[in-house]
Amino acid sequence: MKKVKVLVLRTAGTNCNYETDYAFQLAGADVEQVHINRLIKGEKELSSYQILALPGGFAYGDDIAAGKILANELKYKLRDSIEKFIADGKLMIGICNGFQVMVKAGLLPGFNGISDIQEATLYNNDSGRFECRWVYLKAVENNKCVFTKNIKQLVYLPVAHGEGKFTTIDEGVLDKLESEGQAVFKYVDADGNLTGYPWNPNGSDRNIAGICDATGRIFGMMPHPERHISKYNHPRWTRENLDEEGDGLAIFRNAVEYAKGLLD
Repeated sequence: MKKVKVLVLRTAGTNCNYETDYAFQLAGADVEQVHINRLIKGEKELSSYQILALPGGFAYGDDIAAGKILANELKYKLRDSIEKFIADGKLMIGICNGFQVMVKAGLLPGFNGISDIQEATLYNNDSGRFECRWVYLKAVENNKCVFTKNIKQLVYLPVAHGEGKFTTIDEGVLDKLESEGQAVFKYVDADGNLTGYPWNPNGSDRNIAGICDATGRIFGMMPHPERHISKYNHPRWTRENLDEEGDGLAIFRNAVEYAKGLLD
């Protein structure tokens, strides 16, 4: 029986590739880590995979701005293959630095495919410092993201970023994200209520922690689901009666289950 194939993209500065690789393996996929230069040179073909994952880290040292250089490589060197990948009904996920890359490449918000105008960004945290903490997320009701189907009401995941404030070029983009079901996760407190710092660790507009494109198949989020795939990743695993499976694994499993429908 064929397995879903996942490409975990890496480049200089990527540092969450192995965790992302392992999470997709646990979800039942075959995973390959591929350096972006191999795609650019044609040594690997994006069309051979059903899921493309852009993991966290500090691609190219986050020179210029977080994720900007890698975003330009995707936009100007791999655009044709990425557009075909999306048109073929396949999936993409960007986590933390990968989310930063996706918005700066015009892949998200993705109202009408890849945009030449950057409509959103991840900006410097309001706190003025790197935020490394665990946060609660609530999935927005009736969002269209295939990665979060039937996910728990309250999800607990870590963040680790200096440029994580989700903001857009105008209020209209925020309104459209919410009205079209593309706002996927919001930062909340332990009771599921929208509130400010430290529960919203970066000051994101409308507490948005993750969004998807109009198809629901292209997904970006700042918190790290790959860092909570087992109860042993939880900071209180010795003090609480936790499920064996961490909250983040459902995101990878949903992706793999959906992608099985793309196999011949």
